[in-house]
Amino acid sequence: MTYDLQKANMWKRISAYIFDMILLGILAVGIAVVLSFVLGYDSYYEMMDDAKVRYETEYGVELDITESEYNALSEDEKAAYDKANNAFSYDSDAVYAYNMIINLTLIILTFGILLSYIGLEIVVPALFGNGQTLGKKIFGIAVMKIEGVRINTVSLFIRTVLGKYTIETMIPVLIILMIFFGSIGVIGVIILGLILLLQIIMLIATQNNSAIHDVLANTVAVDFASQKIFDSEKDMIEYKKRLHAEDVSRAEYK
Repeated sequence: MTYDLQKANMWKRISAYIFDMILLGILAVGIAVVLSFVLGYDSYYEMMDDAKVRYETEYGVELDITESEYNALSEDEKAAYDKANNAFSYDSDAVYAYNMIINLTLIILTFGILLSYIGLEIVVPALFGNGQTLGKKIFGIAVMKIEGVRINTVSLFIRTVLGKYTIETMIPVLIILMIFFGSIGVIGVIILGLILLLQIIMLIATQNNSAIHDVLANTVAVDFASQKIFDSEKDMIEYKKRLHAEDVSRAEYK
């Protein structure tokens, strides 16, 4: 064991990250299924779908078409489509169901991902110690404060909730949803690209190849087998004092 910083191998970090993201995705989907059942998501979707089918049947059109498909319609077909779309848009039950679907989608995604992160990135590392997730445990990686001290609950919370969950996950997810629902266009794609570019730059340019979440929490991923991690700052100071005393003692005998 040495005191020098023993950074974790990048390929091991990537492998651990992929493994953890697979687990997180599985857990998030499971939580989302439970939440959608509890919150009655399917009932609102069926309400909106029933209204859509009713107006499609009444006006003899299909509402779910692209802009290019709409432009290819004849004038009579466009007129029928516009009437069906207006009728659907002014249907209070359909509008209510649509709004509930959007709201519940945000709620389910938000809490599904958040609870998954809390479970896999806070609870599990707290049980294993040394900031280790299941992936990091398998690939022999630990997480510590940059000064060499064991990561505490506050740093773990900042690293997970502010860094991984908020900046690295939810902001991109919300932008993707906004693009999907048509409320944001090319600007959303640019923002996603900038976040990805920032992450890559930080991984390459920072001294410890730190991701956004590590910079925020002042932490670093290290090789668990070779890195000495202190329980507290006091222990680290005492260790440095012993090293200094040993160096002085050896110098006296030279």
